[in-house]
Amino acid sequence: MSDKLRRGDLMAADCPSREVLRHLTSRWGVLVLIALRDGTRRFSELRRTVGGVNERMLAQTLQWLEADGMVDRVAFKVVPPHVEYTLTVLGVQAAEKVGALADWIEVNMPDIAVQWKRRARGDEA
Repeated sequence: MSDKLRRGDLMAADCPSREVLRHLTSRWGVLVLIALRDGTRRFSELRRTVGGVNERMLAQTLQWLEADGMVDRVAFKVVPPHVEYTLTVLGVQAAEKVGALADWIEVNMPDIAVQWKRRARGDEA
């Protein structure tokens, strides 16, 4: 196996690492990873925490993250169903990375908003 394939090469169009990047950096993927940084959560708790996500998108995002090895899913055999989600070691690492980006966005949002207003007025920055 080549080193690039073993490591991943995001710049290569056919590299599977692009699919992982898509899952991790999707709006819901980032927010789910951040929500799980504080520990295990049930599906309904995640849905409340991640504002605006619908059930279908949350379920799909969790499936992607589970398939990529970022999230562990534990289903308890009870009625009603009880399912819990927890970050794996890889998921904790990914959550740190996307969490740093999210923190940067939140801290710099006032400056970003100024740029949006300038652009809306047609001003050059």
